[in-house]
Amino acid sequence: MTRLEPLPADRWDETVRDALRSLLPAERANPRDAGNVLAALVRHPALTRAYLPFNAYLLTGSTLSPRDREIALLRAVLKSDCDYLWSHHLPIAERAGLTAEEIATIRSGQPARESDAAVVHAADELVDSRTISAAVWDELSRHFTEEQRMDLVFTIGGYCLLAMAVNTFGVQKETT
Repeated sequence: MTRLEPLPADRWDETVRDALRSLLPAERANPRDAGNVLAALVRHPALTRAYLPFNAYLLTGSTLSPRDREIALLRAVLKSDCDYLWSHHLPIAERAGLTAEEIATIRSGQPARESDAAVVHAADELVDSRTISAAVWDELSRHFTEEQRMDLVFTIGGYCLLAMAVNTFGVQKETT
């Protein structure tokens, strides 16, 4: 059920475009190119302006590799039952180097690579119990720096937050 429709094109003004500036270049700050999540979020420009720099950091400034970021967020949005974000990030995950087989192991929770498994276990624990056990933290420390582990926690949490918003607002997949 859609609770927040994307903001209609005739209501996109400079305030709305400014709210998107930290994540989207000016030429993409429009209803078609922004996508349904951002087009729904801009119904509250001040919230969008505050939230997007954090999300932009997770996507482009984090110390995690794009591959590790996508593993973490895919598992988080899967555990959050957010089909929209799962589908939206599949092509991004593929561009980050994940194969279809590796994505299937993220879905099943059984990645073959040790570092991938550590990320999946961290996401599972954070979603299920809101913390990471000592054993999983130790496993993460074998593969990731302290800053990367911090970014991992915030990536998982940040995408759980976004998944909650997308699910609650009833954001629908874009039609092509």
